Amino acid sequence: MELKRYMAFSAILAASLLGYVFNSFAHLETEIFAHSSLQNSSTNLTSLYECVMKCVFLFLSLTLQEDTDHNYYTSKTYGPSDPMSKELWVNIDQMDKEKVKIHGILSNTHRQAARVNLSFDFPFYGHFLREITVATGGFIYTGDVVHRMLTATQYIAPLMANFDPSLSRNSTVIYFDNGTALVVQWDHVHLQDSYNLGSFTFQATLHSDGRIIFAYKEVPIQIAKISSVNHPVKVGLSDAFVVVHRIQQVPNVRRKTIYEYHRVELLKTKITNSTAVQMMPLPTCLQFTSCSTCMAAEINFNCSWCHRLNRCSSGFDRHRQDWVDNSCPDEVCESVYDTKIALHLKDNGAAAAESTAERETHPLHTGLILGMLMLMLVMVVVVLVTVYIYHHPSSAAGLFFIERRPSRWPAMKFRRGSGHPAYAEVEPIGQEKEGFIESEQC
Repeated sequence: MELKRYMAFSAILAASLLGYVFNSFAHLETEIFAHSSLQNSSTNLTSLYECVMKCVFLFLSLTLQEDTDHNYYTSKTYGPSDPMSKELWVNIDQMDKEKVKIHGILSNTHRQAARVNLSFDFPFYGHFLREITVATGGFIYTGDVVHRMLTATQYIAPLMANFDPSLSRNSTVIYFDNGTALVVQWDHVHLQDSYNLGSFTFQATLHSDGRIIFAYKEVPIQIAKISSVNHPVKVGLSDAFVVVHRIQQVPNVRRKTIYEYHRVELLKTKITNSTAVQMMPLPTCLQFTSCSTCMAAEINFNCSWCHRLNRCSSGFDRHRQDWVDNSCPDEVCESVYDTKIALHLKDNGAAAAESTAERETHPLHTGLILGMLMLMLVMVVVVLVTVYIYHHPSSAAGLFFIERRPSRWPAMKFRRGSGHPAYAEVEPIGQEKEGFIESEQC
């Protein structure tokens, strides 16, 4: 795995160097022989460069089939020629007709969302969900608090875009629950601002073991070309936690702020017709139910046990506020702590003389001097970068920091005028439209 990543990185670096060399040399050839018969040399060099680049990107496309680690999930993309792409697509037409639901309201409206109850516990980022919200915009909202900014975070998005099922009678939003998996399919949906581009057909499957599958049947254009002016365009996952703030000036009024703590962004260039993406959940701290197993866990996160909540956590999940309010980060398991002391007594005793010698040979003031020098160096770099960005706002560095200024950080307050498209929730109790009836129990 590490070897292939290193090879992929080396290939990208080699491609960049080759591009620079070939483009520079071709430009030099064109300048020198602009009026001679040797002018075709630059064209030949360009063709050679394009050939090399195609070979490099072919190698990268093969390399990127390996599992990609996203901390909470690993993802793997299957191309059109891979048999797994067809296996991961769920043919709803062959499923039990009584369990297949065509949502009449979602199939005939724009920017609407409807709650769907699950018949099983679905683990999402380690949290078990029994209810999700399906939106017309090609995504599933997983949050507990339904608000008007569903596209911001807490989503499962096979293809989030400005889809409007009301534009065509053939457009439908379908879901199917067999007891161990939920399939949601956006069938022949069109983009509201680009109807002539054609229809999209794709689906998301949520399994009871936490697996999430995105399958694509019809994608008429490259996803990167879909406009995000009126609606975000996203492919991936996201989760967040909500923090409630009390406003001292106004009694009995609380403000809710949502903070996104993780996001999975899939490569949009990999998604075409007849492709699929499978995401496998990785272990999280929430799955451990005792202090000993929590503290002994060897996973991607630093797990801690909270006796007050009787919960194992890394401190960043949907229960973040409870974790902080109960001072959980300061707790330590006594049994595990004693065990760790016993295990390290010999090592500490053996290294005592060596540590004393190190302290004598490396005085404390040396570390302070080095720390001050490093701090001064960082301050100088920050000042120089700030001056450069101020005088060159259109440079690559300037655009990089402008796009990541604090106002663009992933902390969204539930206020009006947020810039996100507003979604209205469909009334859960039976509504009828064009012959379709939706009951409260989906």
